[in-house]
Amino acid sequence: MRASRLCGLALLGAIVWMGAACGAAEQNPPEGQPPAQAQSAPQQPQQPAYTLPPDKLAKAIALNRIRLTLEIVGSVWGLIVLWLLLATRAASGLERWTERIARRRWVQGLAFFAFLAVILTLAGLPLDLAGESASRHYGISVQSWAGWFGDWSKALALAVGFGSLLLLLFNWIGKASPRRFWLWGWAIAVPLMVLVTFIAPVFLEPIFDKFEPLQKTNPALVADLEKVVARTGTNIPPDRMFLMKASVKTNGLNAYVSGLGATRRVVVWDTTAGRVPDDEVMFIFGHESGHYVLHHIVKGLVVSAVSLFFVFWACAAFAGWMVRRFGGRWGIAEREGVVPLATRTGFVVLIFAVSIASFLLQPAANTFSRYLEHQADVYGQEAIHGLVPDPQKTAVASFNALGEAWLEDPSPNRFIEIWLYDHPSVKNRANFAADYDPWKNGGHGEFFSH
Repeated sequence: MRASRLCGLALLGAIVWMGAACGAAEQNPPEGQPPAQAQSAPQQPQQPAYTLPPDKLAKAIALNRIRLTLEIVGSVWGLIVLWLLLATRAASGLERWTERIARRRWVQGLAFFAFLAVILTLAGLPLDLAGESASRHYGISVQSWAGWFGDWSKALALAVGFGSLLLLLFNWIGKASPRRFWLWGWAIAVPLMVLVTFIAPVFLEPIFDKFEPLQKTNPALVADLEKVVARTGTNIPPDRMFLMKASVKTNGLNAYVSGLGATRRVVVWDTTAGRVPDDEVMFIFGHESGHYVLHHIVKGLVVSAVSLFFVFWACAAFAGWMVRRFGGRWGIAEREGVVPLATRTGFVVLIFAVSIASFLLQPAANTFSRYLEHQADVYGQEAIHGLVPDPQKTAVASFNALGEAWLEDPSPNRFIEIWLYDHPSVKNRANFAADYDPWKNGGHGEFFSH
């Protein structure tokens, strides 16, 4: 389900949201390696803290091989599709066709980018189907195929509707300011990132999932969570705690923070609230509260804004070079008053350049995301100190429940962690939690002194 959404919104995300993975990472199943600085304090336990029974271990290894294959193939395939659209002159042919069927230039542009969104989404459909099939086979996804295709169609509609308008705007900027379009594009992309973050919980997330106040179905849990609120001083009232009806789609566990300012909220999946003990949910809530207190969403937006400045500049230069070098082969002809890169086919070259940059920068974005997630892990474990009998045991148990639910590989490849994991791996999170006791011998935590 997550893959289908990402595929449908890829065109929009490549331009506006690249580098903002740290905000979205809070909603993904945990993966990756915590930073060396925070990991160096405790000693690693002799026995791994995260284990799986033999039958589930075999399934986890097999499923993660499939996940890894689909992730790598998906990234490369996305680049190949864009290259094929250019190399076969399909993009330039689409541009000429839209010019024949419509007289107004803005209608031509909307049609071009709408068809482009459909083509890219359909190109990713086989991989989406393969991922969903594997998830269903191993008992993680329980969503009907009708429901899955419904979500896929909604994502496609968003890509066609909003993505087309957005790309038309950026394309117009390229025509209006050929030399500095990347700078103007960046100046518009940054507030758009903030806007999308602000409106997502209210307007976008409810399109795919159903939410209700956590107080309505889990009042006892809310009472326990309010203890964490009092401890952390986050001032998260019960009306900002939501239960997401995830059980109709998945057996996985999750909770996340989303929104900004007045729309910021904590969401707990009903699979989490209904399956793991309340003390473990308190730890998970403490982790999400850490994202609040440590301003991770804001930090993510700032890092994204700075990164996008250089990415847009570099991609504009690289795309310009590709147009000069291959424009003739790709059917990009210079037109009166319009530089080749500012044509609609030339803009596909720019999308191609941004996609390449996104692929190459993925390890850096994921490293920053893992750092934020590890900080939130430390904060969550410290937040429940004194509220539960054994914070270490509670944190380890929650990580084991999380890993077992998602069939996370207990021994992921180090290189794969660095490149693909936007969360620390469950193995490393559990090992850290098992030995993290800053209050031993009269010490104090990193974020709490009592």
